[in-house]
Amino acid sequence: MTEWEPWRRRAFRGRLVLLLFAALACVAGVQGKKKPPAQPLDLNSATSEELQQLPGIGPSAAQAIIDFRTKGGPFRRVEDLLAIRGISQRKLNAIRPYVTVGVAKPATP
Repeated sequence: MTEWEPWRRRAFRGRLVLLLFAALACVAGVQGKKKPPAQPLDLNSATSEELQQLPGIGPSAAQAIIDFRTKGGPFRRVEDLLAIRGISQRKLNAIRPYVTVGVAKPATP
């Protein structure tokens, strides 16, 4: 082993750590650029695309919200979101300012 081997290993590890931090920063930056809706969304009528504007709500969570209201009927209160798998109290607190529950429209036969 030459006298430069330990230095090269440390330099490689340092570059690897820097690369990992840069990758994490990019991922955090992309996730952090989501702009919440200007007006609160009605949980009983919002589309998947609209729901995905909410902080912490991605495509699968948006679909779960739509499936929940389709199978179980309209939301009666915002707290009903807690019944959906993946929506915790913490996530609910983050999205609460951006959602509302409007009067459900009767289904047309």
